[in-house]
Amino acid sequence: MLTPKLNLQLDPHSRKPLAEQIRSGILEAIESGVLEPDSRLPSWNDLASQLGVARGTVKAAYERLSDDQAVVASPSMGTRVARRPSPMKPAAARDDGSGLPDFYHQLSAGSVMFQMGIPAPETFPAKLFSKIRVRAIRKESATAPAYPDPRGEFSFRSQIAAYLALGRSIRCEPSQVFITQGFAGGLTFVLRVLNMSGQTAWIEDPCYPISRHALELAGISPCPVRVDVNGMDVGFGIQAAPRASLVLTTPGQQAPLGMTMSLERRVELTQWAEENGAWIIEDDYLGEMQLEGRASPALASLDPTRVIHIGTFSKTISPALRLGFVVVPPSLVARFAEAAIYAWPAPGPSVQYTVTDFIQDGHYLRHLRKVRRDYAEKRELLSEAIQRIGLPASPAGLSVVVRLPEAVSDVDIARSALRFGMAPAPLSPWFISPTSVGSGLLLGAPNVNPKTLDSYCERIKRLIDKGSTATLV
Repeated sequence: MLTPKLNLQLDPHSRKPLAEQIRSGILEAIESGVLEPDSRLPSWNDLASQLGVARGTVKAAYERLSDDQAVVASPSMGTRVARRPSPMKPAAARDDGSGLPDFYHQLSAGSVMFQMGIPAPETFPAKLFSKIRVRAIRKESATAPAYPDPRGEFSFRSQIAAYLALGRSIRCEPSQVFITQGFAGGLTFVLRVLNMSGQTAWIEDPCYPISRHALELAGISPCPVRVDVNGMDVGFGIQAAPRASLVLTTPGQQAPLGMTMSLERRVELTQWAEENGAWIIEDDYLGEMQLEGRASPALASLDPTRVIHIGTFSKTISPALRLGFVVVPPSLVARFAEAAIYAWPAPGPSVQYTVTDFIQDGHYLRHLRKVRRDYAEKRELLSEAIQRIGLPASPAGLSVVVRLPEAVSDVDIARSALRFGMAPAPLSPWFISPTSVGSGLLLGAPNVNPKTLDSYCERIKRLIDKGSTATLV
């Protein structure tokens, strides 16, 4: 197949060499379909004469095209366009958030009014933390090049083990601690190692949507287990799925309703797990961030042989660190260490050095005491403001739960609120069983601004009233 005369436009004044202009012009013609596969290109002499350039210039361009596998040259056939897969059509333009569920949009809204899961920036010692971070980066840079420990830096794991003994009553060795990419990374790590595809797991109803989807992605069937004032109803779980192999629970403060699992339920759960060889994953997402009295001990302190404990620094320091940890029973240490080597290594050393020093120097515990006081005051102000506008409000962890009329879509209310600089989370996506779904809003307390709180609550009330009116039309 002969090629029609190439219409290459050369600019002798361009900084781009003539050979490169020829190469890019021919390549553009190939990729656009003007030059089809097997089309024969002009000889060096012919194209040089046509363009008014030296023969060596064209030769250099053809050699580059050959190196790029765009053309094939042979003495008998000349230079031809190579056969390549048809160029893919460009994907339709999408916004940055396409493909992400509404729930994640609520999480990533930033530090705005009623945002859940984001610490208040004004309570964090940013300058101090930045100073420690710079020192940690220098330490990492000064260290001789080597592969870091995939389980996490030993000094960091030691500090976490010491902190857990003091703050969560967990007795563990540093070898049982594995550093992860936040809670989500920790949960995925655990599910991958346990390898329970095709099996059943108890999960609280309501529960953290990301946790539920993580189970499903791992091939595990979630069995919703109702909760009451004492936390997960273990008896209900035994009746619903007596042969479940896994339990995922938030015993410290149930997510999202905030109740603490009673000691009686904890004993019942750990005994059932021991008798049935089931594993319990404890999501300790708030750790010591109990706003009323002293935080209850972690479930792992009651049974260190069947409970896998997952913690995170997202709520206490910042979710941007993507830093969490997993504490595994001694019988699982070798399996998790091997998995860390091959599939789930810890984040880079500098961020670990930073938080290590932050804990070791006493800043972390002081910070926790400060934010507990601040968040408790804000949650109380938020509860009072919601009650003043005539809506039912109940404290739950670091949030306040506002129940809505059943006919009002909490998802629609949450979407509308984002346009006004508010990020309440809808309650209904947290439920699994259709019979237990309730409409409501979760209003985070940490980012509440007392000066503008009443006006924002009034805006929420107007959105709810508008939603109620729409359902009657």
